[in-house]
Amino acid sequence: MLGDDIGPEIVPQAVAVLRSAASREPDLELEFHDFPVGWSSYLAHGHTLPDATLTGLARMDGFILGPIGHAAYPGDRAEAINPHPIIRRHFDLFANLRPARSYPSLPHLHTEVDILVVRENNEGFQPDRNMLAGSGEFQPTNDSAFSVRVITKRQSERIARAAFDAARQRNAKGLVTAIHKRTVFKLTDGLFMDTVERVAQDYPDIELNDHQIDTAAMHLVMRPQEFDVVLCTNMFGDILSDLTAGLVGGMGLAAGLSAGDSQAMAQATHGSAPDIAGQSIANPFAMILSAKMLLEWLHRKHQDPSLQRAARRIDAAIEQTLTEGKYLTPDVGGTASTEEVGEAIAETTETIEIDHINGKG
Repeated sequence: MLGDDIGPEIVPQAVAVLRSAASREPDLELEFHDFPVGWSSYLAHGHTLPDATLTGLARMDGFILGPIGHAAYPGDRAEAINPHPIIRRHFDLFANLRPARSYPSLPHLHTEVDILVVRENNEGFQPDRNMLAGSGEFQPTNDSAFSVRVITKRQSERIARAAFDAARQRNAKGLVTAIHKRTVFKLTDGLFMDTVERVAQDYPDIELNDHQIDTAAMHLVMRPQEFDVVLCTNMFGDILSDLTAGLVGGMGLAAGLSAGDSQAMAQATHGSAPDIAGQSIANPFAMILSAKMLLEWLHRKHQDPSLQRAARRIDAAIEQTLTEGKYLTPDVGGTASTEEVGEAIAETTETIEIDHINGKG
């Protein structure tokens, strides 16, 4: 699904890199299907998320979704909806995984940063996904507006387990930091933290600590190297993941994966950037990294070593391309076009060697 604005420029680069990685694995065959979504879908089919798209996605193992420029959609047209929260809820993609890693060759505020923000995806303050019917926002008078925040034990437990599982898989510090403001939100954040602390008992090998949201923001700016997996409710995670992206080079590197129990969706966390659309200067790294995360998720689901090797090959190709510095887009100090960056990573992916499944190229 190409999405809006820069989406048709960056999504094809991610697909090309996936094809290159799969071409090195004799037992791995990736099949791609394109489904309409976003404003181009509205113009062609009368809806930004046609029923045929949801029906088609139900048959897929995973999705790639380009950025959506819903802020520019006309507010008076019921068919011009924001597609991605609907896709997340429809397919129960409850876990939003957002990594932030510093690369020595790129401009960054801190070295040796390697953080994964694990954010609950389908409840919280978001008014488009926290109610069965109606809206989570309402305005009873001209002078008063209200937002409803929804926190449930079920979703808190699911996202907590996703965070602790991720801490085990990362093989890093073995640390989960839960973010809250339970001194103020005594019921909602209280329920969240009580649930997280109960889940932590099932993971004795993983350390749990916690920060109030304001304290966490300060520590992330000052000492991000102390963090490993950051566990958040929806809104806090949305904010802090942009902060962590800023620490390591900006939103052009901000990858993301929305995952459920049976399917997952690669979706970079940056916006659709209409101001640079059509100029071939959009950074495809975040979209390519997101696609790589999808391969890793598919490996964990299917236990297929070829998927893990393909993902590691992409990871190594990205690191090599960034280190060489020849193919970088303007946002990270280069002069290469979107297509040149994508082609460079795809070519490197085809040639790079992976010594063994847990090794580096």
